[in-house]
Amino acid sequence: MPHPDDLDGDVYVSPRHLAGSTPTGDPALEPLREIGWDLHHDDRGNAYLNAPDGKVRLGYLPEGDDDGLWRINAYRDAFAQPAWGVCFNDSCPTEFVTAFTATLAKLYQQGPESYLARPLIGSRDQDPFLGVVPLLRRGWVIDRPRWGVFAVDSPDGLAHLEYTTGDLAPEIEVTSRTARWHLWAGTSVDHPYWYATASTDTPVPLLAAVTDSVSDPAPVLRWQNDRSSYQATAHVTPIAPPGPRVPTPLDAARAARRRPAAPATSSVPRWTTSTSRRALPGPRH
Repeated sequence: MPHPDDLDGDVYVSPRHLAGSTPTGDPALEPLREIGWDLHHDDRGNAYLNAPDGKVRLGYLPEGDDDGLWRINAYRDAFAQPAWGVCFNDSCPTEFVTAFTATLAKLYQQGPESYLARPLIGSRDQDPFLGVVPLLRRGWVIDRPRWGVFAVDSPDGLAHLEYTTGDLAPEIEVTSRTARWHLWAGTSVDHPYWYATASTDTPVPLLAAVTDSVSDPAPVLRWQNDRSSYQATAHVTPIAPPGPRVPTPLDAARAARRRPAAPATSSVPRWTTSTSRRALPGPRH
């Protein structure tokens, strides 16, 4: 187990949908950098990752024009409109973005037939329902919050996945919260703790990776003094300092080898019946 001094946080926050973003986005960028995506920055401090084939682009935009901190778009043609687009806002837990980019890295290595695969009802791997399965397996409940929207809510009622039915304009989906998939936390859809959106043709494995991470019961690390990194209603557990380590048999053997040797026993003369009488004092007269 890592030592507390090596952890990026001093408390565990659960459920994780009540956490916020981390101070840095590096963990979510790393899966794509590891497979050779090109990273560059603009003069405002925003970061951009481009796939080698130019057909998938990620923007990390702390100095963007709105609260869309992460924007990822994929293209069938590098100069066409996006085939699909995903957005995570600036309060979304970074772990959810990392789950997305880690899966995107795997799909990209498999080729366009994977990272551009459209959802298909009845398909073994691309049925949209597969994006909801991780939530249902962990006790989320189906709901119909308003007309035209199918939803699944977390057991505490503070996290929600919404699926909008009917026709949606592709250009609107990738530039606003009016998208096919809308994941958010809070008590008001208009004022969420955080949100994420995905357009109609987003590959289902990417959606499932995010919903699996959102519903994962494992807590996430945050700093207790950074109250913006978690909601007041979250369960916050301080990291316990490590106890003394229990010695292993190998430790005991090493300690025995390092122990100084006992001093050699010297020979001590003893008196016996054969001892010369000259050695014994006689009586004085």
